[in-house]
Amino acid sequence: MSDPAGPFSSLHLELSSTVDRVADELRRAVFDGELESGTPLREVALAESLGVSRPTIREALGTLVAEGLATREPNRGVAVSAPDPDSVRDICRSRLVLEGAGVRRWPGADEPLRDAVRTSLVDYTGAVRTGGSYQELNGRHLAFHVSLVGLTGSPRLVAMAESLMIELRLALAQVDRIRRNAHDQADTHTQLVMLLERGDVDGASAFLERHLEDAETSILQALGLRRL
Repeated sequence: MSDPAGPFSSLHLELSSTVDRVADELRRAVFDGELESGTPLREVALAESLGVSRPTIREALGTLVAEGLATREPNRGVAVSAPDPDSVRDICRSRLVLEGAGVRRWPGADEPLRDAVRTSLVDYTGAVRTGGSYQELNGRHLAFHVSLVGLTGSPRLVAMAESLMIELRLALAQVDRIRRNAHDQADTHTQLVMLLERGDVDGASAFLERHLEDAETSILQALGLRRL
């Protein structure tokens, strides 16, 4: 029996890449502050604006919902998510588990993994010195924290950290719309790496814990959310 799809059997690959591009564009608009929390994501309007089909938009929106960047409500459709205080707290505490594990692995980590931390710090501090946009600074900032998780040598833990950072960037985008500037914490991150370079793993672990607790408080306060 012949394949009913015939010469079109591979078209799903092209569709998949289109879905990815649509999802990327929607993420960018959310992170850049073009789409604020609560903005309805209408399939028809988005399909017309981006020049793609509604099924493509629907699949891309499903990706954003799965990532926590959008929320789907019965009879109301999909809208950009609003930062939730419980979620912000959970993200920050999950980060401590993952990044703390990486920091403790510093002495025994492979040198390329430690170099990745150093490089990400240089990228972040360099962006600060050259006056990078708050979008760039947030991206470099969070990439540094992911590099800490990379010290574990576990791709699965890194993937978990990257997923958390996507959710966190939603909250940071809201903060930056309020403050109109990115959080310049380059000096703080430099101090953390200096502790690691000196072999003070306990000091670096305690430093990281304080840093993430301060980050949680700062985000919640900036958004007018209550910290328990």
